[in-house]
Amino acid sequence: MDNGRKRWDALKDIAAAVDWIGRHPALDKKRTAIFGASYGGFATLAMLTHYPDLFACGVDFYGFGDFKTFLEHTAPYRRPLRIAEYGDPEKDADFFDEISPLRHVERIKAPLLVVQGANDPIVPASESEKIVEKIKAKAGMVKYVRFPDEGHGLAKLSNRIQAFEEMARFLDEVLSRKKG
Repeated sequence: MDNGRKRWDALKDIAAAVDWIGRHPALDKKRTAIFGASYGGFATLAMLTHYPDLFACGVDFYGFGDFKTFLEHTAPYRRPLRIAEYGDPEKDADFFDEISPLRHVERIKAPLLVVQGANDPIVPASESEKIVEKIKAKAGMVKYVRFPDEGHGLAKLSNRIQAFEEMARFLDEVLSRKKG
Protein backbone atom coordinates (compact mmCIF):
# COMPACT_ATOMS: atom_id res chain seq x y z
CA MET A 1 0.00 0.00 0.00
CA ASP A 2 3.02 2.31 0.08
CA ASN A 3 5.08 1.17 -2.88
CA GLY A 4 6.46 3.81 -5.21
CA ARG A 5 4.64 7.13 -5.14
CA LYS A 6 2.18 5.82 -2.54
CA ARG A 7 5.03 6.23 -0.03
CA TRP A 8 3.56 9.65 0.78
CA ASP A 9 0.51 7.81 2.17
CA ALA A 10 2.67 5.93 4.68
CA LEU A 11 4.01 9.24 5.96
CA LYS A 12 0.48 10.66 6.18
CA ASP A 13 -0.50 7.63 8.28
CA ILE A 14 2.27 8.42 10.77
CA ALA A 15 1.13 12.04 10.93
CA ALA A 16 -2.42 10.85 11.58
CA ALA A 17 -1.16 8.77 14.51
CA VAL A 18 0.39 11.88 16.05
CA ASP A 19 -2.88 13.76 15.52
CA TRP A 20 -4.61 10.92 17.39
CA ILE A 21 -2.18 11.41 20.27
CA GLY A 22 -3.10 15.09 20.30
CA ARG A 23 -6.79 14.27 20.80
CA HIS A 24 -6.12 12.36 24.03
CA PRO A 25 -5.70 14.53 27.12
CA ALA A 26 -3.58 11.93 28.93
CA LEU A 27 -0.96 12.12 26.16
CA ASP A 28 1.36 15.02 25.38
CA LYS A 29 1.61 15.62 21.64
CA LYS A 30 4.40 18.16 22.19
CA ARG A 31 6.60 15.38 23.61
CA THR A 32 6.16 12.90 20.77
CA ALA A 33 9.36 11.36 19.45
CA ILE A 34 9.81 9.25 16.35
CA PHE A 35 12.14 6.25 16.16
CA GLY A 36 12.88 3.78 13.41
CA ALA A 37 15.51 1.43 12.08
CA SER A 38 16.49 0.76 8.47
CA TYR A 39 13.37 1.67 6.42
CA GLY A 40 11.95 2.97 9.71
CA GLY A 41 15.04 5.18 9.92
CA PHE A 42 14.14 6.59 6.51
CA ALA A 43 10.57 7.14 7.78
CA THR A 44 11.97 8.95 10.83
CA LEU A 45 14.07 11.25 8.65
CA ALA A 46 11.21 11.77 6.20
CA MET A 47 8.77 12.70 8.96
CA LEU A 48 11.23 15.18 10.49
CA THR A 49 11.71 16.67 7.02
CA HIS A 50 8.18 16.74 5.64
CA TYR A 51 6.37 17.30 8.95
CA PRO A 52 8.97 19.46 10.75
CA ASP A 53 6.67 20.70 13.52
CA LEU A 54 5.17 17.34 14.45
CA PHE A 55 7.89 15.72 16.58
CA ALA A 56 9.93 16.86 19.56
CA CYS A 57 12.86 14.77 18.30
CA GLY A 58 13.83 11.74 16.27
CA VAL A 59 16.04 8.68 16.51
CA ASP A 60 17.31 7.08 13.30
CA PHE A 61 19.03 3.71 13.46
CA TYR A 62 20.79 3.05 10.12
CA GLY A 63 18.16 4.62 7.90
CA PHE A 64 18.77 6.03 4.45
CA GLY A 65 18.33 9.68 3.56
CA ASP A 66 18.28 9.57 -0.22
CA PHE A 67 16.61 6.94 -2.38
CA LYS A 68 19.00 7.50 -5.29
CA THR A 69 22.24 7.12 -3.32
CA PHE A 70 20.78 4.30 -1.23
CA LEU A 71 19.84 2.29 -4.33
CA GLU A 72 23.19 3.06 -5.91
CA HIS A 73 25.20 1.85 -2.89
CA THR A 74 23.12 -0.91 -1.30
CA ALA A 75 24.32 -4.49 -1.74
CA PRO A 76 23.83 -5.47 -5.42
CA TYR A 77 21.66 -8.50 -4.62
CA ARG A 78 19.12 -6.19 -2.94
CA ARG A 79 18.84 -3.57 -5.67
CA PRO A 80 16.17 -5.25 -7.89
CA LEU A 81 13.91 -5.96 -4.91
CA ARG A 82 14.24 -2.43 -3.56
CA ILE A 83 13.62 -0.88 -6.98
CA ALA A 84 10.44 -2.97 -7.31
CA GLU A 85 9.24 -1.60 -3.98
CA TYR A 86 10.60 1.96 -3.88
CA GLY A 87 10.71 2.90 -7.55
CA ASP A 88 13.22 3.21 -10.36
CA PRO A 89 16.02 5.77 -9.86
CA GLU A 90 15.69 6.97 -13.46
CA LYS A 91 11.93 6.81 -14.04
CA ASP A 92 11.10 8.09 -10.54
CA ALA A 93 13.95 10.60 -10.19
CA ASP A 94 11.63 13.57 -9.53
CA PHE A 95 9.68 11.63 -6.91
CA PHE A 96 12.90 10.52 -5.22
CA ASP A 97 14.06 14.15 -5.11
CA GLU A 98 10.74 15.23 -3.56
CA ILE A 99 10.58 12.61 -0.82
CA SER A 100 14.26 12.00 0.07
CA PRO A 101 15.09 13.69 3.40
CA LEU A 102 18.69 14.44 2.43
CA ARG A 103 17.41 16.76 -0.31
CA HIS A 104 15.41 18.81 2.23
CA VAL A 105 17.53 18.73 5.39
CA GLU A 106 17.04 22.47 5.89
CA ARG A 107 13.46 21.72 6.97
CA ILE A 108 14.50 19.57 9.95
CA LYS A 109 13.95 21.44 13.21
CA ALA A 110 13.88 18.66 15.79
CA PRO A 111 16.98 17.24 17.50
CA LEU A 112 18.12 13.97 15.98
CA LEU A 113 20.13 10.97 17.17
CA VAL A 114 21.65 8.82 14.41
CA VAL A 115 23.07 5.34 15.05
CA GLN A 116 24.97 3.48 12.32
CA GLY A 117 27.18 0.46 11.77
CA ALA A 118 30.36 1.32 9.86
CA ASN A 119 30.26 -1.92 7.86
CA ASP A 120 26.63 -1.84 6.79
CA PRO A 121 26.22 -3.34 3.28
CA ILE A 122 22.49 -2.66 3.18
CA VAL A 123 22.34 0.99 4.23
CA PRO A 124 25.93 2.21 3.88
CA ALA A 125 27.28 4.47 6.62
CA SER A 126 27.58 7.24 4.03
CA GLU A 127 23.77 7.62 4.15
CA SER A 128 23.86 8.51 7.85
CA GLU A 129 27.01 10.58 7.53
CA LYS A 130 25.52 12.80 4.81
CA ILE A 131 22.46 13.56 6.98
CA VAL A 132 24.63 14.30 10.01
CA GLU A 133 26.97 16.56 8.00
CA LYS A 134 24.11 18.57 6.51
CA ILE A 135 22.34 19.03 9.85
CA LYS A 136 25.59 20.17 11.46
CA ALA A 137 26.20 22.56 8.57
CA LYS A 138 22.89 24.28 9.27
CA ALA A 139 23.67 24.34 13.03
CA GLY A 140 20.96 21.82 13.83
CA MET A 141 21.08 19.52 16.85
CA VAL A 142 22.34 16.07 15.87
CA LYS A 143 24.28 13.36 17.66
CA TYR A 144 25.98 10.60 15.70
CA VAL A 145 26.92 7.21 17.17
CA ARG A 146 28.92 5.03 14.78
CA PHE A 147 29.86 1.47 15.64
CA PRO A 148 33.06 0.42 13.83
CA ASP A 149 32.32 -3.28 14.44
CA GLU A 150 28.72 -3.47 13.21
CA GLY A 151 26.93 -3.94 9.92
CA HIS A 152 23.19 -3.53 9.34
CA GLY A 153 21.66 -3.72 12.77
CA LEU A 154 23.38 -4.12 16.08
CA ALA A 155 24.48 -7.71 16.48
CA LYS A 156 26.69 -7.30 19.53
CA LEU A 157 24.97 -7.06 22.90
CA SER A 158 27.43 -4.45 24.19
CA ASN A 159 26.67 -2.23 21.19
CA ARG A 160 22.91 -2.66 21.58
CA ILE A 161 23.20 -1.69 25.23
CA GLN A 162 25.31 1.36 24.36
CA ALA A 163 22.96 2.41 21.55
CA PHE A 164 19.82 2.14 23.65
CA GLU A 165 21.49 3.88 26.60
CA GLU A 166 22.41 6.72 24.21
CA MET A 167 18.82 6.79 22.98
CA ALA A 168 17.42 6.87 26.54
CA ARG A 169 19.74 9.76 27.49
CA PHE A 170 18.89 11.63 24.30
CA LEU A 171 15.13 11.20 24.74
CA ASP A 172 15.31 12.12 28.42
CA GLU A 173 17.31 15.26 27.67
CA VAL A 174 15.17 16.47 24.78
CA LEU A 175 11.74 15.48 26.07
CA SER A 176 12.34 16.79 29.60
CA ARG A 177 12.83 20.24 28.04
CA LYS A 178 9.42 19.95 26.37
CA LYS A 179 7.44 19.52 29.60
CA GLY A 180 4.96 22.11 30.48
